[in-house]
Amino acid sequence: MTDGDIEETLVSEVGLSRVQARLYLLVTTAGRMDAPTMASNLDVSVEEARRTAEDLVNAGAFIEYGDTQYEAMHPKFTAVNMYRRMCQRRGITFGRNKAVDNIGVALEQPYDHARTK
Repeated sequence: MTDGDIEETLVSEVGLSRVQARLYLLVTTAGRMDAPTMASNLDVSVEEARRTAEDLVNAGAFIEYGDTQYEAMHPKFTAVNMYRRMCQRRGITFGRNKAVDNIGVALEQPYDHARTK
């Protein structure tokens, strides 16, 4: 599963916006990051990066450290939890989604590598 495939699944199956999906991938694969660094990597304003990171905190994908530092939670659980919350918001029956499960599998190694450099 490529980053493009993961991004597309995050948008289509989990209900993230394109910027949310890109930010989730960035922090998951690169490690803890502040809003200015996120903004620079995504070519968005610092305010948009901060707002998007806060959206991901509320979605259960990120943890906030201080006022501007954000860290991704482990992808093995995060993708499924975000999918579950999306199902609840939309009134959809939650069930196993193989595409969403594959996100956690695909991102587990890059996630671990970014945190053990």
